[in-house]
Amino acid sequence: AERDCFRLLTDGDYVATHVDGAVTNRRRMRNEIWSMTSYLGAPSWFITFAPADINHPIALYYAGDNYTYYPDIAEHSDRVRMIAENPVAGARFFKFMVDMFVKHVLGYGDKSRKGLYGNTSGYYGTVEQQGRLTLHMHMLVWIRHSLNPLELRERIMSNQSEFHTRMVQYLES
Repeated sequence: AERDCFRLLTDGDYVATHVDGAVTNRRRMRNEIWSMTSYLGAPSWFITFAPADINHPIALYYAGDNYTYYPDIAEHSDRVRMIAENPVAGARFFKFMVDMFVKHVLGYGDKSRKGLYGNTSGYYGTVEQQGRLTLHMHMLVWIRHSLNPLELRERIMSNQSEFHTRMVQYLES
């Protein structure tokens, strides 16, 4: 009976890893993040990404009934209604914006150019709903050849280094 009970718990955990928000799913995500941190080192950036769907023409295009886009932006209340009545349009817009952020801002997957923060060696993002049910993402970003926290501390604490001088000049500018 004990073996059957453990088999049932294991089967339940297997199913729960694929259910968003489940404890087992969160445990799996934490394990993935720890694995990336073990392999790539400490993440360089924590980014919260929340595109404004009711203000963006692409989201309004996805949510609209007609397929011809005119740059005449609707009133605020109409924009809110259009997005609220069409959550698929909001999700499509969110995915488009995340894909463009990863491609153009992070430069991930394009070895020929750097991203805005440098050469991105990895990223991990989790998507959540905001209060009005629109999506936002929390993302960890790893930058290749960036300083780890200990190296950063040592360079900042060393008053004689060029890094320290340039950091102080940057912060005071």
